[in-house]
Amino acid sequence: MSETPFAFMIVTLVVLAVFFIVDLFVIGRRPHVPSTKECLQHIGFFVAAALVFGGLVWYFAGAKPAIEFYSGWLTEYSLSVDNLFVFVIIMSNFAVPKKLQKFVLSVGITIALILRGIFILLGSAIITRFTWVFFLFGAFLISTAISLLKGKDEEDDYQENKLITFLKKGMKITNEYEGEKLRVVRNGVKYFTPMLVVFIAIGTTDVMFAFDSIPAIFGLTRDPFIVFTTQCFALLGLQRLYFLLGSLLDKLVYLPIGLSVVLGFIGVKLIMEALHENTLPFINGGKGTASIPEIPTWASLLVIILSLGLASLASVVKMKKMQKTRTK
Repeated sequence: MSETPFAFMIVTLVVLAVFFIVDLFVIGRRPHVPSTKECLQHIGFFVAAALVFGGLVWYFAGAKPAIEFYSGWLTEYSLSVDNLFVFVIIMSNFAVPKKLQKFVLSVGITIALILRGIFILLGSAIITRFTWVFFLFGAFLISTAISLLKGKDEEDDYQENKLITFLKKGMKITNEYEGEKLRVVRNGVKYFTPMLVVFIAIGTTDVMFAFDSIPAIFGLTRDPFIVFTTQCFALLGLQRLYFLLGSLLDKLVYLPIGLSVVLGFIGVKLIMEALHENTLPFINGGKGTASIPEIPTWASLLVIILSLGLASLASVVKMKKMQKTRTK
């Protein structure tokens, strides 16, 4: 159950809807490659908006949900940055023209928001009835953290699924893009354009991303409103972040390590919470284990800030050292 006033939640959802419509389908409607200045302005605006929103949550609902929001937003935003690697691969694999990539990202982000909204509703209903599911969430996040530490290959993260392979073989698809069109007619014959396949690739990849992000955020808060708003603020501005970081993503060498620490920490936190209040009959007769401590929200925020901050700083330092070495 949310601690936030209902009126505040309604106003927030309306404002977020306006943000998404304006950002994705009004300002960004004209196909073009955003300039660095445009990217920085948009990203700065949405980062500031997230910080202000956290302050409003603090004022209307208290410190605990506000800290939960900041923790969740930082985690989700960092996961989104890591996921941009896969978007780069998809755009490259399907040779999406630069001027159309912004449109593709708009549709992809919209799909992501809808899918994550559905997953949040399902996840909230499940954990309310079955707290033992935290064991599964925790184990999954720890497994993901270990795979990040081992050094995952983003090429392996994206593999064309059977549906896309079937579409390519079983449907008439043009070799070239026709602007934003999904279907065209040539010599009286109807063809789909590669844009349809790209949308399906983005959509199915968003489902994969949700399996990382939703368990992570539920490890920090069980408030569906806070969970959803962290997703929204993490996705807002992602479009411009893609273009801003496109040439720098491969230089953020320590980001996966920082993320692995965060996901591993949240995974352990979930398992501790499950042990603390679990209803499984073989754990203290279904009453949980009171001796298992709960990690406070402020500690989670501190771990997230330190892990991601140090990873980013180390990446910048290494990048500068590499640049100096090349100039010698």
